[in-house]
Amino acid sequence: MSKLIFEKKSLNSGDHLPEPKKGFDAAMYFPASAARKSPTHLPESAELDVVRHFTRLSQKNFCVDTNFYPLGSCTMKYNPKVNDQITTWPFYSRIHPYQDESQVQGMLEIIRELEGSLGEILGMDAFSLQPAAGAHGEFAGLLMISAYHKANGQKRNQVLVPDSAHGTNPASAALCGYEVVTVKTDEQGRVDLNELRAKVGPQTACFMLTNPNTLGIFETSIREVTKIVHAAGGQVYYDGANMNALLGIARPGDMGFDVVHVNLHKTFAVPHGAGGPGSGPVGVKKHLEKFLPYPRLKETSSGLVWNYDLPHSIGRLRSFYGNAGAFLRSYCYIKALGAEGLKEVSVNAVLSANYLKARLAKHYSLPHQAHCMHEFVCSASKQKAHGVRALDIGKRLLDYGLHAPTVYFPMIVEEAMMIEPTETESKDVLDKFADVMIQIAEEAEKNPQAVIDAPTKTPIRRIDEVMAARKPNLRWTPAGASEPKLASANLTTSSTCCA
Repeated sequence: MSKLIFEKKSLNSGDHLPEPKKGFDAAMYFPASAARKSPTHLPESAELDVVRHFTRLSQKNFCVDTNFYPLGSCTMKYNPKVNDQITTWPFYSRIHPYQDESQVQGMLEIIRELEGSLGEILGMDAFSLQPAAGAHGEFAGLLMISAYHKANGQKRNQVLVPDSAHGTNPASAALCGYEVVTVKTDEQGRVDLNELRAKVGPQTACFMLTNPNTLGIFETSIREVTKIVHAAGGQVYYDGANMNALLGIARPGDMGFDVVHVNLHKTFAVPHGAGGPGSGPVGVKKHLEKFLPYPRLKETSSGLVWNYDLPHSIGRLRSFYGNAGAFLRSYCYIKALGAEGLKEVSVNAVLSANYLKARLAKHYSLPHQAHCMHEFVCSASKQKAHGVRALDIGKRLLDYGLHAPTVYFPMIVEEAMMIEPTETESKDVLDKFADVMIQIAEEAEKNPQAVIDAPTKTPIRRIDEVMAARKPNLRWTPAGASEPKLASANLTTSSTCCA
């Protein structure tokens, strides 16, 4: 059983702090309300023990550097380490956002070139790199659409979303004060055009759409979709979460989209997970450019400067201009691959997904038979007949050293499992995943309890999800402290290694 760092103590611990100066009175600097009522109970470990402890913990983490990560709609591709290394170079690592613009012209030029590259790749006229995530880009895009309609003297209060939409789409629309109207998917897994025609109207501000959609299917009628919305005076928003399928092949701007966000931390090789860092640049067509967030770069005789004199702008979205480390990584990724390399990324991503789909077709239900793009959705409805659900299959994959796909999304598919292999995985890895998935399907039929009890080989076993959600154990208190030690009743485990 592993101990928590708080429970370990070394002979050569690092708790050697100097005594306060004579006459020092903490009350002169801190209010009485800030004073602790009990000891801090800080860990007392030597440097070597600390290094070993956290190294061992890191080895228990699941990451794309060590294992396959087929999390659908998340594009958990391998990110070239050279791009991480470049962010440690002094030209970048030693600059600061508060420096005078004249001293950071190189970084400003990188930002401007990245905006231009994204515009060319996605078919947009102007970009802002300010949004810190995809949902942040959605928020910015909807604010610009709102400002556009207001400038035209129109009050539109509805945003249309397909029933297969990412959850952030309706959430962002609601956050911006819109009524969310759902458009159903047809039997082929695409937008139902008849329902779209019935629901679009004078109250429609925009239609938010992912293409390929979350079923992994390309919207072949996309030009008709955008035409229908535009005819009603609405705008069309492109959720770029699935752009890894289209690089160098198709551009949202050519499909008729007015606004787009793209996730640098998915498509353009910025490491992500555990909440960030992310970047969700937002691009627009010419008629929306003046509403982009400020500041924006402006060319002057003395170089690039930040321009705040933008009276129609929706304003600033965040501090500074965005996550510059993400910008630099994506800039290097795009420059290294070039146009043909980016196209190869998407071609291989689509090939990998279709290969896996074909291998699993006989063992899992496929709600739609059309060729997929970069990801596909299969169903555990067959396995459900034996008492095994998609969640169980995901947990069982952990026993084989593989991460689970996205489960129960999109919600229009029963027992959904969304699988996205990305372009960076070898055929050997894809075959291993397929073999394990097929083996689990056989286990579900012959020995379902083995799947239901999974995982059995991980440091933490399956949790009581209701207890974990309602009474999360977020703090450990040592024995003898003034606060009672919290029980770990919500974990089915014999180990306390997850400090």
